[in-house]
Amino acid sequence: MEELKVSARRVAGVRQVLRGLKNGAVSCAVVALDADAHLRRQVEEAAKAAKVPLHTVATMEELGQMCHMDVPSAAAAVLRDT
Repeated sequence: MEELKVSARRVAGVRQVLRGLKNGAVSCAVVALDADAHLRRQVEEAAKAAKVPLHTVATMEELGQMCHMDVPSAAAAVLRDT
């Protein structure tokens, strides 16, 4: 989880996380437990399919703060080094 806080190569938001997982660009993903169940399930399934570690946080607000954003985020990911 600390990696998400300090990494300059991260994305936030379900669409960007799903896109990164599909393209193999994600090294680890994080999803908020209070996010919509449908969105959370999409990220969980995509992370499992991509064989990427998935972490959870309690709230979307907490995840947004971890990404240094002023808005909540349902999902975020750290991108692989290229």
